[in-house]
Amino acid sequence: MKKLTILSLLFCVLQSAFAQSYFEDGLSADWHRKRRDAIREMMPPNSVAVLFNNPVKNRTNDVDYIYHPDTDFYYLTGLREPNAALIIFSEKRMIDGVETDEIIYVQPRDPRSEMWNGKRLGTDGVKEKLGFDLAYVYDDFGKEPSVNFSDFEKVLSFNLGADIESSSSNAPLKNMVKKFKKASGYPMEVSDTQMQLYDMIRATDAANSENVAQMISRFTDRNPEIANDPIIKDFLVADSPEKRMQVKDQMPESKTDIFSLDKMMDVLREVKTEEEIALLASAAKISAIGQIEVMKAAKVGMSEREIQGIHEFIYKRYGAEDLGYPSIVGGGNNGCILHYIENDMKHVNDRLLLMDLGAEWRGYTADVTRTIPVSGQFNSEEKVIYELVLKAQDAGIALCKPGTEFSEISQITRKIIDEGLVELGIIKEGQRHSYYPHGPSHHLGLDVHDRGTRGALKEGVVITVEPGIYIPEGSDCDPKWWGIAVRIEDDILITSKDPVNLSGDAPRKVADIEAMMKIPSVLENWVLPEIH
Repeated sequence: MKKLTILSLLFCVLQSAFAQSYFEDGLSADWHRKRRDAIREMMPPNSVAVLFNNPVKNRTNDVDYIYHPDTDFYYLTGLREPNAALIIFSEKRMIDGVETDEIIYVQPRDPRSEMWNGKRLGTDGVKEKLGFDLAYVYDDFGKEPSVNFSDFEKVLSFNLGADIESSSSNAPLKNMVKKFKKASGYPMEVSDTQMQLYDMIRATDAANSENVAQMISRFTDRNPEIANDPIIKDFLVADSPEKRMQVKDQMPESKTDIFSLDKMMDVLREVKTEEEIALLASAAKISAIGQIEVMKAAKVGMSEREIQGIHEFIYKRYGAEDLGYPSIVGGGNNGCILHYIENDMKHVNDRLLLMDLGAEWRGYTADVTRTIPVSGQFNSEEKVIYELVLKAQDAGIALCKPGTEFSEISQITRKIIDEGLVELGIIKEGQRHSYYPHGPSHHLGLDVHDRGTRGALKEGVVITVEPGIYIPEGSDCDPKWWGIAVRIEDDILITSKDPVNLSGDAPRKVADIEAMMKIPSVLENWVLPEIH
């Protein structure tokens, strides 16, 4: 790799301030256009889809969080700016004298705002950089040339019930959403949750109606205020597919559909293109190198936060723009907390250290976990638990082939771990336990828990395989096992042949980890001055 100078790093930082809405080395405008074409092919005839980008989130007082776009919106547009809306038509229409199948609304150029917060693309920039033919500023949403939603048989959107924080930063977005709801006939007398359940009922057929009823029943158990809705109540009490279909047929027609677009995006984003796979591979490789460098640097007495900092420094050193999710660095018993993000133990001891972190590279995130002995060597109890988890992970990865159901990976990893825990005397045969409390896989992409159908695996899908064993202090087993937490997680690409481990550079075997931890770290001679 070319050595980066301080001057070149500064240049990269300055450039980022002027290119925050797209990546020069990321996905192309043509790629995003093809994704819009793909979703258009899935839309019903004479329909329109309306999407809004994420609101700005306040951190505290007058400081906002670094903006992150809605991943569906980014997937379809490449835009990384707030206060934006996208309209996609199933067929071309004449708008403002232009034949088009899409319109985008964006922030206007504003020299004063850009002086403080960086350059905006504006309508001309969106046309030039992102390839849109028809672009307007957000104030034009709902004005002439407006879209007459009554002309369409279906208006597709997402659940718009989530509150948008009230601030001047979000005022344009709130105004566009309000205009859309009024113009599209978006039902205001029922909640967005009820609308989503209505759309689930409308989308089902007789054969699948019982499954849908079970899903809705579980939802109403957690949300009892929905249970008394007459339509939902009648659908749940119906005792046959025929009666459920009668309820469905008696439902009032609605142009607005906030269910179907969600399912379309699940299907579309599940299988990755070659360009996406390349970005995911880069994110995984950077994350694996972070694990390698920490294996070299980790020592008894370091803090969890210091170890977290080494990982994240590696990410930034390579130019990763962000973290895919909050970093998890848990020493000893802290590793038993599945989403432990405090990382505030000041001195890690000679127990195991569980590190679950992922770099975000051009919008795509890795998700890599390694568990290492801080002392540099596993003790006998740690080793046997580690190798049991590794055995389960190897079996899960071996199943990562087209046609394998998600549930099969869970079944094989759980079977191996249960049998191993019985053999070690930690549980009894058939005993229910919480030592492996999570599923072993999820889709990976623009989101760490990415969109997908969670059905049979397909070529081009990227998933995690991450079995684990967690034995908190005070567990009902021999105390020698207490405080042991092991998770091994890799990012697996499904191909027509063998699965490809995108994060496989980071050692997984006991001997390889111990050998890596014997290699001196370049950080060992980096001594900072004391502060008091």
